[in-house]
Amino acid sequence: MRRILLAEDETGMREYLTRALERAGYVVTAVDCGTAAIPFLEKEQFHLLLTDIVMPEMDGIELAQRAGEIAPEMRVMFITGFAGVTLRAGDSVPNARVLSKPFHLRELVAEVDRMFEPGVVPGGRA
Repeated sequence: MRRILLAEDETGMREYLTRALERAGYVVTAVDCGTAAIPFLEKEQFHLLLTDIVMPEMDGIELAQRAGEIAPEMRVMFITGFAGVTLRAGDSVPNARVLSKPFHLRELVAEVDRMFEPGVVPGGRA
């Protein structure tokens, strides 16, 4: 079973995403900020980091970079409601996927499923 580490600071969105991904058959560990995700990355193995970009304490881009050091085989997908940070994410983690808010849950699940298709580069790197 594929394991996802979800970092999303908005409680309602975090719960909404967790339920949708669990219904799709994924095992989800959800945290409210990037700094809370680091201990999980150090102790457990995840197949995908799904992270909001704009968060307090540690943003999703910094979290993805740290995750790449800890678990380079893990895939990365960003979710964001800010178009301007999408370019920054693409520069920082070139092969990560970016899903812009608002999105439908079916779209999210489809994008997550695509992350595990053959040919997708693990770790968000070329």
